[in-house]
Amino acid sequence: MANDKQHENITMFQFFEWYTPTDHMHWIRLKEQASLLSSLGLSAIWVPPPTKGSSPNDVGYGVYDLWDMGEFDQKGTVPTKYGTKDQLKEAIDECHKHGIKVYFDAVLNHKAAGDETEVFKAVAVAEDDRTQEIEDPHKITAYTKFNFPGRKGKYSDFQWSHHHFSGTDWDAKEQRSAVFKIKGANKGFAQDVDDEHGNFDYLMCNNIDYDHPDVVAETERWAQWCIDEFKIDGFRIDAMKHISAGFIAHLLSYIRGQLNRPKFFCVGEYWKQDLNDVDIHLENNGHIHLFDVPLHFNFKRAGEDGPSFDMRTIFDGTLVQSSPEAAVTFIDNHDTQPYQALESFVPAWFKPLAAALICLRFDGYPCLFYGDFYGIEPKSPSEPETGFPGRKEMFSRMLLARKLFAYGAQDDYFDHPNCIAWIRHGDEYHPGGLAVIMSNSNAKGHKRLNIGKHRAGEVWVDMMGYWKDPVVIKEDGSVKVYCHSGSVSLWVPKEEGKSWIICEESSSPEEAERHGSEEQYVRDHADDDDSEEEKKEEEFEAKHPDLPKSLDTWDHLLEDDDDDQALR
Repeated sequence: MANDKQHENITMFQFFEWYTPTDHMHWIRLKEQASLLSSLGLSAIWVPPPTKGSSPNDVGYGVYDLWDMGEFDQKGTVPTKYGTKDQLKEAIDECHKHGIKVYFDAVLNHKAAGDETEVFKAVAVAEDDRTQEIEDPHKITAYTKFNFPGRKGKYSDFQWSHHHFSGTDWDAKEQRSAVFKIKGANKGFAQDVDDEHGNFDYLMCNNIDYDHPDVVAETERWAQWCIDEFKIDGFRIDAMKHISAGFIAHLLSYIRGQLNRPKFFCVGEYWKQDLNDVDIHLENNGHIHLFDVPLHFNFKRAGEDGPSFDMRTIFDGTLVQSSPEAAVTFIDNHDTQPYQALESFVPAWFKPLAAALICLRFDGYPCLFYGDFYGIEPKSPSEPETGFPGRKEMFSRMLLARKLFAYGAQDDYFDHPNCIAWIRHGDEYHPGGLAVIMSNSNAKGHKRLNIGKHRAGEVWVDMMGYWKDPVVIKEDGSVKVYCHSGSVSLWVPKEEGKSWIICEESSSPEEAERHGSEEQYVRDHADDDDSEEEKKEEEFEAKHPDLPKSLDTWDHLLEDDDDDQALR
């Protein structure tokens, strides 16, 4: 199966959202969905932290025992939130069967819910400047002893104590919360971390000290076990701002070198909007991918600003623009979804545009989000309004466009602030070609593109199904393509009987009205020649119901445009 994918684009899928049900069925869902996801062209799955958390409901980031993947009775449960170890292995095997790689979400920054307390010397530091001690060192009592009684030494007999941590956040004796820096020989926060708050080594719970050689050795053993036991293909590293860059580089060198896994993939969560900070981290920690956080925030601003956002600048200040080989592009994730600490959800109307921008261009390794595809569960059963529906059909078509058509040379038409387009000319394995056009204005978009004389006479259609009427490529290789207001269309060669529908969903009333208006317009102007059509086509505007009606628009730039250059 893997050989069938060797000439296809690679695409990642984050297979969870924050409110994924605690029903121990998630690994079963993954096994059941592997075939569908593979058929859409997905080549890798990022699974949630599979390790035992601090409680039965733990999403996985309050990690307790890395060696317990739903096998031992610990912290009130045998399975994790997502299921048992055996179910996880079956899901991974099924993914591999369909040519899909699997990446574990590795939470290596901290440990939570220790088994016993210890007494040791520590000092509180300022929340906004962790380099400043705000009191004298003194003894505290903290849950820093981890002996994993439920596991009884299986896989690893290593037991954690305060010697293996550099900080903690709770003095159990005094019932006091603070950022405590642990004192002792060779103790201190790592220096090769983000400099927010002076030093951002400490994030939460018991902060792991990677200057301790026993900790490094234990983590190496765990990584090897993950690879040998589960046959995983990579890691997503959580909270990389807070972990020693030197240690991450060492761990990857160990895996790729000593474990002879040179193609082991790794992407880090380095949550910074400033590209300069991101670039510095890449310099200090080579051979790793990073999520393109600046691009995510560009999407958010574009969605909120509507027509006032200049679409020609959508990639400005992004990782995919400066270091495309290192960029994992995404729209949203479990941290940015509503009601989370990093909430910055991209407005729904802009998501199809964002999906095209990450899936259908030459650069970047796109990662789509479970919550966008399958939907987001409500925060609680008593708050059904906090849930969000998925958009399977839209994302399925976008993924198929990436799988089938988004190949070869790319020509950009980023020449108007409200309407941009690009062409992918195809390659020897995927010769079909693709033209993408999108508009963030309150008017429909249209643009004349040069597809190539060799395609003269070809009939192309919008595989999204948003624009119903086909277009024909002229003798000179040019073609005029269209999209609706606040929308995107993907123009590809027509195949008789092809619908590109994998996951059907009913159209919204707004889409039905838009399509009806379009069909009436086509009937009214069926006999117009090009010049006459271009004079009249501004008569037809399909307003997008969710598009922000900003007062600051770019409409004034249209006034002096020639008809053939309108919205170009």
